[in-house]
Amino acid sequence: MTRFEIDLHSEYLRADLFLSMGQPTEAARILGPVVEAEPTNEAALELLARSYFASAQLTRAEEALGRLVDLAPANGWARRALARTLERQSRGAEAAAHHRLADAMGAAR
Repeated sequence: MTRFEIDLHSEYLRADLFLSMGQPTEAARILGPVVEAEPTNEAALELLARSYFASAQLTRAEEALGRLVDLAPANGWARRALARTLERQSRGAEAAAHHRLADAMGAAR
């Protein structure tokens, strides 16, 4: 494992701590470079999306969740989170399709 990988993991953990402390904007700021360095890291994308959603950066949350759904189409949590993000943007018709898929996958409401 290289030093850079360890640093990315440390940054991920630091962002998770900031989010759990109610500082989602700071968490998102920290996660930007992590996701840029590892664009297919589903855990980092999910934490970034949660950070954006919690800080009402809905367009960015939608983008992160869309990337996550592309990487893992059977991720029911990501589908449900994307639906909720679309609902918060008054896009209920688009959200409904993702809710249906999340329901089919057994994702919690």
